[in-house]
Amino acid sequence: VECHCMNYCIIAGIAGCLATVVNMPNKKPRKFRAVQAVKAAAREQIGSPPATRRQPQRKKPAEQKHKPTLGDMLAED
Repeated sequence: VECHCMNYCIIAGIAGCLATVVNMPNKKPRKFRAVQAVKAAAREQIGSPPATRRQPQRKKPAEQKHKPTLGDMLAED
């Protein structure tokens, strides 16, 4: 059995392919959750919900950062 790495690596032919030697552990099955099962069933029957559209933020009126000074109050009159 030839491996794809035989074409690229000189040492792989001598030592053997490392990809075939290393066995990765299988993924653990996910824990059953009723909420996910109900949502999946609803998606199959009704379909996926429409994507939400973001509302544009309304600009708040600019508030004064400081109290008006006496000079500013006299200048208004």
